[in-house]
Amino acid sequence: MTKPAIFLLFPCLALAQDTVAPTTGETTAPARGENAGAYNVVQSWELGYRYATVGGDDGKYRSDVNYRDGVRLLSSYLTVNSRDGHGRWFDEIVLATQGLGNDPYESATLRVQKNRLYRYDLLWRSNDYFNPGLTAANGEHLMDTTYRWQDHEVTLFPQSWFRVRAGYSRTSQDGPALTTAQEFDSRGDVFPVFRDLKEQYNEYRVGMDVTLKGFRLTVLHRWEYFKEDTTDSLTATLQGAAVPFSTATDPSALTGFQRSQPTRGNTAGWLGNLYAERKWIAVNGRFSYAGGRGAFIKNESALGVDRFGTLQNRQVVVTGNGDRPVTTGDLNITLLPQSRLSIVNATSVSNTNITGNNSYTQFDNATLSAQTLNFQFLGLRLITNATDVRYRFSRRIDVFAGFRYSDRLIRSTEDGTVPGEPFSGISAEQSNHLKAGVAGVNLLLVKDLRIHAEGEVGNNDNPFTPISLRNYHAIRSRVQYRKKTYSLGGGYQENYNNNSIVVTAYSSHARTYSGEGAWSAKPWLALDASYSKLHLDTVGGLAFFAGSPRSTLVTNQESVYVSNIHAANLSVRIPITKRADIYLGYNITKDTGDGRGALVQQPTAIAQVFYNVQTFPLTYQTPLARVSIKITPKLRYNLGYQYYGYHEDFGLLSEMQNYRAHTGYTSLLWSF
Repeated sequence: MTKPAIFLLFPCLALAQDTVAPTTGETTAPARGENAGAYNVVQSWELGYRYATVGGDDGKYRSDVNYRDGVRLLSSYLTVNSRDGHGRWFDEIVLATQGLGNDPYESATLRVQKNRLYRYDLLWRSNDYFNPGLTAANGEHLMDTTYRWQDHEVTLFPQSWFRVRAGYSRTSQDGPALTTAQEFDSRGDVFPVFRDLKEQYNEYRVGMDVTLKGFRLTVLHRWEYFKEDTTDSLTATLQGAAVPFSTATDPSALTGFQRSQPTRGNTAGWLGNLYAERKWIAVNGRFSYAGGRGAFIKNESALGVDRFGTLQNRQVVVTGNGDRPVTTGDLNITLLPQSRLSIVNATSVSNTNITGNNSYTQFDNATLSAQTLNFQFLGLRLITNATDVRYRFSRRIDVFAGFRYSDRLIRSTEDGTVPGEPFSGISAEQSNHLKAGVAGVNLLLVKDLRIHAEGEVGNNDNPFTPISLRNYHAIRSRVQYRKKTYSLGGGYQENYNNNSIVVTAYSSHARTYSGEGAWSAKPWLALDASYSKLHLDTVGGLAFFAGSPRSTLVTNQESVYVSNIHAANLSVRIPITKRADIYLGYNITKDTGDGRGALVQQPTAIAQVFYNVQTFPLTYQTPLARVSIKITPKLRYNLGYQYYGYHEDFGLLSEMQNYRAHTGYTSLLWSF
């Protein structure tokens, strides 16, 4: 597991973490709204100023938090409802926004509907994405892009037995980035290259829903279009100069580079879903087909000097077009022979084929030579079946058990029409079968105390990759006690996997412990706390070529990673006076790694590299405080502060990404 993989866990932990703004949980008065003609209006607008000062690694702060100075519409909420349910043009408008005014995370949702006639839904989001690319590539894979999403859906006759739907979605990413190019052979140098990233995806859809005599039918037709026009090149300041500059021991240099790689794809698809229910049986069938077509071309030219000091002029052309039909089918049957017993069987089938003419051609303009490789077909077929039986002995106990089975087949064929190519016409096929059993129990031992426990054991006879599931087991358990004013809960999860394929062996152990509690003494006094520990250790074999002056196969090294992440959250809301209250929160995430306090010098350079990436102890914490004062029944003043602190005990390749940030806001919340 690499260092960036640690931060894949952070979004899961951050779900319980609050940000100091916008203000939540505070209102000026009960939301009765005000009448305006035939409508009732309820609204809330929070306008304020956000500030931030950052010390340390600004790039890492931007990749984690990214709040900056400026005026913001921190949040807003507006509802307009017809008082009698018979408005002239509409009966309901709901609008909610967050972070508008150049926050790194902005969003807006809108719903407009007229009873029994139409409904319109809008979702819009914009996220600034920044990745310094420091530890993995010494900053040479930096990204500073913006993601934008929008989704529109119109439904005619929304409360009727017959509904018509139409929609449009769009996703885009654009912005500057850095990438690298390895020139001019497999052991050549890696040079930094500027990237202008441009991607866009559009979807159009139309469909209908029919509900009649216990049957529900959905039919949807959609058209998807994808395009990418990303280009790579040397920047203006580097064009015409050696990058990096030549040295006496390494004359390699890149003096000219240009890469264009336009891609176009479109997919027309159908989706059908039929649900039927009777007294003792329910059947749900789903079918989908997507006929994808795509085409691309990559044209790359590079000028420079190789490691032997020879002038190079190389051009690479990659072209391809292909069809990717994907067919899936699902059938779920639920049987209820008696009130205490239920049986559920789910069967799924999917088939994906990729066919087309794909060609990789490399030209050496200096020697007027070329080399070509071709690819023709890839097919993936998957069949899965799951059967679950649940029986309720009493109100206090029910048990369930199930069996899972999957059959996967992968086929690949090289282009057989190219004479003289070493892999021409070669076909390969591989399949595997996964079998697993699951069982569990739900208990209500005493009033308000619930317990859930389940386990799963599985085996795969022929896993494709080292990290695929082979011999594995999983345990999941949960305990919760809930009263009127407080609740307590805890859980434990375990996932173990042991695998061995022809190339290497692999094993992973993951355990999660969690506990949380909440207490609402009064409507204006609340306390929430939670703690979790996530343990992960993985080990696998490595096979690679290394050495000098001639590379040899090395097979006696292991890839080891150990992580122990502790996460705690605490929040409390306390009244100060009748008009003012304070909200306090503290979140901390700490990875203690495998217990080592520092990196130790290893006997060889290879061993040192692997030792440095086996664990990453670090601490991330963010305390916050917010004061809210009611000025009038409709106006409230808010002032908040939040600190972000990130500290690594030792960084990858001695690159420390520590930072500290003081952020806060002041705002006025107007609502009625």
